[in-house]
Amino acid sequence: MEISGLKSSPLGQPANEKDAKELESMEKMTRNTDNIQEKVLCEILSRNAKTEYLERFDLNGATDRETFKSMVPIVTYEDLQPYIHRIFNGDRSPILCSLPISEFLTSSGTSAGERKLMPTIHEELERRQKLYNLLVPIMNLYVAGLDKGKGLYFYFTKAETRTPGGLPVRPVLTSYYNSEQFKNQPQDPYNVITSPIEAILCIDSFQSMYTQMLCGLLNRLEVLRLGAVFASGLIRAIKFFQLNWKQLASDISSGILDPRITDEGLRLVMSDILRPSPELASFIVKECQGEKWKGIIARIWPNTKYLDVIVTGAMAQYVPTLEFYSAGLPMACTMYASSECYFGVNLNPLSKPSEVSYTIMPNMAYFEFLPCNNSSPRLVDLTDVLVGEEYELVVTTYSGLCRYRVGDILRVTGFHNSAPQFKFIRRKDVLLSIDSDKTNEAELQTAIENASELLFEFNTTVVEYTSHTDTKTIPGHYVIYWELMVKDPFDPPSEELLDRCCLAMEESMNSVYRQGRVADHSIGPLEIRVVKNGTFEELMDYAISRGASINQYKVPRCVTFPPIMELLGSRVISTHFSTGLPYWSPERRPTRPEK
Repeated sequence: MEISGLKSSPLGQPANEKDAKELESMEKMTRNTDNIQEKVLCEILSRNAKTEYLERFDLNGATDRETFKSMVPIVTYEDLQPYIHRIFNGDRSPILCSLPISEFLTSSGTSAGERKLMPTIHEELERRQKLYNLLVPIMNLYVAGLDKGKGLYFYFTKAETRTPGGLPVRPVLTSYYNSEQFKNQPQDPYNVITSPIEAILCIDSFQSMYTQMLCGLLNRLEVLRLGAVFASGLIRAIKFFQLNWKQLASDISSGILDPRITDEGLRLVMSDILRPSPELASFIVKECQGEKWKGIIARIWPNTKYLDVIVTGAMAQYVPTLEFYSAGLPMACTMYASSECYFGVNLNPLSKPSEVSYTIMPNMAYFEFLPCNNSSPRLVDLTDVLVGEEYELVVTTYSGLCRYRVGDILRVTGFHNSAPQFKFIRRKDVLLSIDSDKTNEAELQTAIENASELLFEFNTTVVEYTSHTDTKTIPGHYVIYWELMVKDPFDPPSEELLDRCCLAMEESMNSVYRQGRVADHSIGPLEIRVVKNGTFEELMDYAISRGASINQYKVPRCVTFPPIMELLGSRVISTHFSTGLPYWSPERRPTRPEK
């Protein structure tokens, strides 16, 4: 049924006039994708023409694509590091961008603890906000009644540092949560959250998590959606609840806030929120005292319609765990973004996690795509990508990144109007290599999933994993660290079964790996090391103590940093090796025709 006076969007009927305007704006952009991309590039090149970086390439004021592509090279972060370091150290000349750099955004980091520094400008906050403004109107097309309740979101900020020149250095989400765009958003009944801003801005992760969880419990019947930025963040919140439910229930029963919450602003705001509720406290105790966590989200927050989390890429491994905790609630992946640039939105947010595609918004930056399955290094424009093909994303931003390789590999799944839609496949970086073998994140994920099937009969799942190559042995071999969730501690998987899991992983590897194992003997048997429960929580805590962001943290899928290796090694409770050889046969190669 259409709402009187509202024009229907091609995607569906808008919930209100505000949504209608946002959706119509999005439709206009995606109908004119190529023209907008041409305009965006012209704006960027005109604005930054006198920067030190662009003047190197003798563009002579040209703003057209052909000149830009023929004169400006494709670059990586390492290529730009000398320029970035000068800005970081206080050089205020127009090096990459004509507008003043307002802050540095930090990436989620690497296994060695290094973080990339992305210079940005103040107006990027407004550009990002345009993408955020699309999320609620899109979700309202699929889920009715979101104005009748609240969202329980676990958002966190990180303590910022300063460059020698005085610029803030912080993760992109910390920048956003501290912005006026976030803190002073207009009242919107469709976008009410349970957490007070003081809880989100508290940089103590325990106090922030505790008060956000407490507010979520106090509003449990009003919660219609529950989420975090990444799936791993939501699982961390549920584990926090498992560890702290007794004290949370005590606070609710007495109306007195835990003394561990020492932040004055938080205590003040919570004094207006927390009131004695013995009935609610008794309910929480009843649901938790048996330590039966299956479906706990649906039981504590029974009106939840969906989970709002990113479950693509490396986050895909968390889907079974979230299904366990939520009793199978839908999972919405709403947006695709990074520290370098915000990219696009998911126009079908309730699609299955394995089918999520993001529509690139052409006003965010100038986008190019490097074909993955083509020896030609020539990049193609946004509207020239082909359905079914995979590309590496390359961006040119208003902040001064020119033809920058983001490192994401995307597959084109279709188009919305003239804007292509992409499935995130993987990061381009290879994770594991012993000899000539190269195993990437997607291949490792598939091997983990295939091996995990053997655990089902024991009602056991892999809740976290990472890896590294052990070259101390001859030949070297892959080491996989597993943290397991054993539902029945009296019937755990046997050692023999875990040995079979090693072989199942090897069977899932590519032919080069299997040739190295079977024919060349250049790779040793794969090893699984099972670690104590809570090990990956400790790994995250360690990363946060070194400056990683709780919002952006992702478990590194390959580790080499010695302190991390030591931490993992000290938590190993059992080791298992592949006892057989994976299948391999010589590949049939084309023969030369006889002369």
